[in-house]
Amino acid sequence: MEPGNDTRISEFLLLGFSETPELQPLLFGLFLSMYLITVFGNLLIILAIISDSHLHTPMYFFLSNLSFVDICFTSASIPKMLVNIWTQSKVITYAGCISQMYFLLLFAGLDDLLLSVMAYDRFVAICHPLHYMVIMNPRLCGLLVLVSTITSVLHSLLQSLMVLRLSFYTHAEIPHFFCELNQVVHHACSDTFLNDMVIYFAAGLLAGCPLAGIVYSYSKIVSSVKGMSSARGKYKAFSTCASHLSVVSLFYGTSLGVYLTSAATHNSQSSAAASVMYMVVTPMLNPFIYSLRNKDMKRALKKSLGGKP
Repeated sequence: MEPGNDTRISEFLLLGFSETPELQPLLFGLFLSMYLITVFGNLLIILAIISDSHLHTPMYFFLSNLSFVDICFTSASIPKMLVNIWTQSKVITYAGCISQMYFLLLFAGLDDLLLSVMAYDRFVAICHPLHYMVIMNPRLCGLLVLVSTITSVLHSLLQSLMVLRLSFYTHAEIPHFFCELNQVVHHACSDTFLNDMVIYFAAGLLAGCPLAGIVYSYSKIVSSVKGMSSARGKYKAFSTCASHLSVVSLFYGTSLGVYLTSAATHNSQSSAAASVMYMVVTPMLNPFIYSLRNKDMKRALKKSLGGKP
């Protein structure tokens, strides 16, 4: 153990984006607006699905779960960042940091797994339309969400317990606006080899397997659509997948962008700025993506807001 470390560290410092005082009001207003849009937009999606019986189908069941997870995902980091900006404080307690990291990993993993489940749902709907309601019965839908939740809970619990075994210097500054797993681990003063192995293995497994499932589902969908003789049928099949494909592209595109940015520049502030894309922008855009191209969702939203369906 090196001098100057303390296994009972009480707090970390989140350096955020900028220390320039003039930028703090702008950052506060920007992130508060984005957070409120995210929460309000996803709550509207959930309300519309619950209130409209026509949307009580597997596809919208998974969408409502995705919207709920998006609200929780942003709520795990943005409120704390807003409080720090408002109070001009960078402090987060050790317990608060571990808790934040746990919930961020939980909801990020659940987001990823739900997107894979939604791809499977579209695969069954297009490739096996006559058996869709039999295969995607309420029991299976609930089981898919439950398995995704348990998997994500176990992963986030494992990573958090791995961090708890580490020792930290008394003065730990994290150049980010939230307790990002890699940043926290690399600020430890004890050996992190095992943590790094678990992080990379879990990332490959939890990111690679769902992505492989999504690619496989859509390869089968494309093959099935190619075999359709009706142009209208082809258009309808692709239109039901367009929103999901947009969200998948946004989620994986921004996540990959964060990884490439941090790997290429080794600039923590650039990585923090890039993280905003998948942590704030993607959950904020999801309600717009699913509502703008979906007539049923538009009708349900109008009904929920008191307008004519």
